[in-house]
Amino acid sequence: MNNFLVAINGLKTNKLRSALTMLGIIIGVAAVIIMIAVGQGAGNQISNQIASMGSNMLTVSPAFGQGPVRGAGGSVNTLTLDDAEAIAELNMVNYVAPELSTSATIEYTSQTWTAEVVGTSPEMQMIKDWPASAGSFFTEDDVQGTAMVAVLGKTVVDNLFTSGGNPVGSTIRINKLPFTVVGVLTAKGSNMMGQDQDDLIYIPVSAAQKRLMGVNYIRSINVQIQSTEGMDYVQSNIESLLRERHRLVGVDDDFQVRNLTSVLETAESTTAIMTLLLASVAAVSLLVGGIGTMNIMLVSVTERTREIGLRMAIGATGGNIRNQFLIEALMLCLLGGIAGILIGIAGSYIISGVFGWPTSVTMFSVLLSVGFSVVIGVFFGYYPANKAANMDPIEALRFNK
Repeated sequence: MNNFLVAINGLKTNKLRSALTMLGIIIGVAAVIIMIAVGQGAGNQISNQIASMGSNMLTVSPAFGQGPVRGAGGSVNTLTLDDAEAIAELNMVNYVAPELSTSATIEYTSQTWTAEVVGTSPEMQMIKDWPASAGSFFTEDDVQGTAMVAVLGKTVVDNLFTSGGNPVGSTIRINKLPFTVVGVLTAKGSNMMGQDQDDLIYIPVSAAQKRLMGVNYIRSINVQIQSTEGMDYVQSNIESLLRERHRLVGVDDDFQVRNLTSVLETAESTTAIMTLLLASVAAVSLLVGGIGTMNIMLVSVTERTREIGLRMAIGATGGNIRNQFLIEALMLCLLGGIAGILIGIAGSYIISGVFGWPTSVTMFSVLLSVGFSVVIGVFFGYYPANKAANMDPIEALRFNK
């Protein structure tokens, strides 16, 4: 306790120098917390956006460069509604939703908007776990009956129904064709590519094929699996089924199956590496702060050489002297660490609010910063403290600065 009080008095004697020494630690700790918060926030956002595409999901889409009927980007249009129905019969498949999309001009009274129109089935709502804020999703009867009904995303509603009110029951025109609004989806925001997920309209896939686009194929099939463990099994079964249905013997597949779970794992691994890199760069400033602490402690030992000699002359041991200077170094780093944590947390929220970047301050980053502060205090404080403890009392008393 006596060493603690002596260390406190030593810091109080040179308040400005102590504050400047702590500044290096404060900046380092704050930088570590902010960098980890930015990395974690980006990782969480990517994970949430991939999850918003559907959990335990496989996506079947056309291959590129083969087949008789080509679509946009060189893909081939070989997938059909019958393929989707066949996949739905496989074991461990939860939901299957076909997808056929196009950009269209949407009109309501005097308002005009351009949005993506997606033809699909009611299972799409379950796959994407996307509840309606008003009305409901269309039904299987609407698909079978080629009903001219539509479910709107929030962005479409905001731009067409500028006067407010409930759009459900209203008639809009999609490429001049009349559709009745039966539901409005809750807002989802932008995806990881920066695209607005709410700027779309869902209609029955049959209406998209026969009335809007005049085609007999679909662009993709969304498949939700019952559990993550069955992803590889179902993917293999889908590939075998489609090769058989498309009579692919001795040729490459005219389709491709994408596993979103693998995409999520890759994204999480990438963001973890990015977070580690950001934290490592920020930790360099902590190292600089530690070197500054050692430098100041060496200066302090030199300035207080006669004081050390006097303390030894009246009975203080080398251990007492060592502990005194170690405690001073620890307190400098610990106080700087606490201030750095507060500044880092505040800085993370400021970055999120001002720049709109997602940030996530975790207990791990706080404990890591505190641990770094303690380690730096011990590591960089030990040499000056040990130098003071090993002084010869006679030489210390004779020292004249």
